[in-house]
Amino acid sequence: MENLIFIGMPTSGKSTIGIVAAKRLGFQFVDTDLLIQEQEGKLLCELIAEKGIDGFLAIENQVNRDVDVTRAVIAPGGSVVYCREAMEHFRKIGTVVYLKMSYETLMERIQDPKKRGVVLKEGQTMRMLYDERVTLFEQYADVTFDEDRFEWEEMADRVLEALKDL
Repeated sequence: MENLIFIGMPTSGKSTIGIVAAKRLGFQFVDTDLLIQEQEGKLLCELIAEKGIDGFLAIENQVNRDVDVTRAVIAPGGSVVYCREAMEHFRKIGTVVYLKMSYETLMERIQDPKKRGVVLKEGQTMRMLYDERVTLFEQYADVTFDEDRFEWEEMADRVLEALKDL
């Protein structure tokens, strides 16, 4: 297995499960939201406010498209599925794992979507965003795991067990 790329909604466990998986595999862990903040010198919410959604997505596409690692677990932001070049790159360099969660679980976990850097268009609700992204996550995923019923450690175990032969 070259790389694992975890995609999903905010709070789906991309980073939490990703770190556990990276430790167990002896891989490095890459959080691309942190790479964006490092490159730009600003928080995600500041970038979205300054550059608008299209400007932010252009940066997100560039940073994710340029990730050049092997033996890594990569956790991009949830809006990466709007970035065609980035997603095509990820499919070439690893296995894309969709951590699926219900809308109800998302709403239980998320506090302030804007503080988390969630990209919402004018007039768009979280429900609309969820429905739109689920279709894209399913389109790009090589493997899907429904994580609503499991704790983080158990989910990491399930993911690694299922992927060990890839």
